[in-house]
Amino acid sequence: MAESSPTSPKPRRTRRRSMSPPPNLSSSSVSLSEELQCCVCLNVFSDPVSTPCGHNFCRICLKQCWDNSQIYSCPYCKETFSKRPELKINTTLREITLIFKEKFSLRSSEVLCDVCDERKLKALKSCLMCQTSYCKTHLEPHQRVLNLKKHKLLDPVENIKDYICEKHERPLELFCRDDQTCVCVFCTDGDHKNHNTVPLEEESKEKKTRLMKTQTYIQQMIQKRIKKIQDIKHSAELRKRSREQEKAASVEVFSDLIRSIERCQTELLEMMEEEQKAEEKQDEDLIKDLEQEITDLKWRDSELLEKITHSEDHLHLIQIDPSSLYRAPDMKNWSEISMKTHVSVETLRALTQLQETLNEKLIQTVLMKMQQYAVDVTLDPDTAQPNLILSEDRKQVRYGDIQHELPDNPERFDKSACVLGKEGFTSGRFYFEVQVKDKTNWDLGVARESINRKGKIRLTPQDGLWNVALRNENEYWACANPDVSLCLKVKPQKVGVFVDYEEGLVCFYDVESRSHIYSFTAQTFAEKLFPFFSPCPNDGGKNSAPLIISPVHYNK
Repeated sequence: MAESSPTSPKPRRTRRRSMSPPPNLSSSSVSLSEELQCCVCLNVFSDPVSTPCGHNFCRICLKQCWDNSQIYSCPYCKETFSKRPELKINTTLREITLIFKEKFSLRSSEVLCDVCDERKLKALKSCLMCQTSYCKTHLEPHQRVLNLKKHKLLDPVENIKDYICEKHERPLELFCRDDQTCVCVFCTDGDHKNHNTVPLEEESKEKKTRLMKTQTYIQQMIQKRIKKIQDIKHSAELRKRSREQEKAASVEVFSDLIRSIERCQTELLEMMEEEQKAEEKQDEDLIKDLEQEITDLKWRDSELLEKITHSEDHLHLIQIDPSSLYRAPDMKNWSEISMKTHVSVETLRALTQLQETLNEKLIQTVLMKMQQYAVDVTLDPDTAQPNLILSEDRKQVRYGDIQHELPDNPERFDKSACVLGKEGFTSGRFYFEVQVKDKTNWDLGVARESINRKGKIRLTPQDGLWNVALRNENEYWACANPDVSLCLKVKPQKVGVFVDYEEGLVCFYDVESRSHIYSFTAQTFAEKLFPFFSPCPNDGGKNSAPLIISPVHYNK
């Protein structure tokens, strides 16, 4: 049950005057309340009207002033008007006062003067000693007579007996902290004797202080939640904007891929059509040759048939030239000519080239997609092994032969020549590129936050590290336990690293040749991941070049 205010021992629904604004009004609201008060009734305007001199009053207040006077003057500045001005309600000011009243639950006082006989005016104050409410006129003795000045006055209340001790008929001026109730001075000699009592003003002030602290805390909570809402909306807007950009970029890169496929397909179809035409022409020529040979053979066959038919003329038959009689006509050896039943080697070669082109284009498309998740990575000097030398901008790291004296903090690698990125990631996708040019040995990848940093470390996913490595200038390995030897067509000069946290994916790409190097798939990430770099020892100066974190250039 809510605790009653010490100024209201027996809470009841009363109407407050605007001269005593509710405690929920801020200083600016109190100031506004004063600006919206009629100087005649001292309440917030009701149907406000404006005089020609620019001052505002309640319509009924100004009407009563002028009805009872032969001179029409402003009650505030006393400026006199030659004739009675026509009053019209200031609609804008009325709207403001209505909003103000609605917001702070302000209403005009309905407590009437107990002394007025005929037409009762609104009470200005209530006296606890007299147990009477007075209008401005009848309150005047309390402001003049010495004994009456000592009376306890408060803002008008409907039932003044609620503020009087029922037992002693005295004003409730004290608060008993032991019994948490309001009492009069006579109560301290009776039921509340030796109790911890304080003046109502003191208790009210203390409670008001506590309420203000509570209000301040609540307002802070409100501000924090408003800030959280703003952050959520801002994040949602950024996600929406990023998603739209991602959609547009995806459409662009895949449209480019489709165009490449269509172009390769057109080239292949044109080549196959040309090859088909050539083969059809060759077939037509062979058929013509065969038909000609058939015609020649038929003619020879007829000739031989005629000679055979006249074979009874022995003398004539014997006189025929033997060479022309027995010689077979000159013909091609058709058994040596094979007919094509499959595509040519050129076509197969073109198909293979098309497949390679599409694979290359697909990898380029995937790489461009991953480059959209580029992040700004810098090196964390607190993790760098003492032999490592970091550039001032924290973008380069190389190995130095002299070990620096650095604090052996828990984050630092003490033996292995490693350093982590300053930024860690617990969700989403991120991508960065590292120049590895002119190096004979290096390690590159991502590591989980709990990776062992003291002594020799194991380069395996089981130990929290996903990386690829170069050894002996041209031996590339994926540290996958067991290690996987990588056969690369070209020596990478810049390596791109892509991570999809939720998908458990870590991919490595040769940025310049736009080719895939290696991917760790189906991994499980349960803690923060950091970019991992190792320039490896100098190897007598052969491996002195630094690893350089490079800005990502989105190439179409």
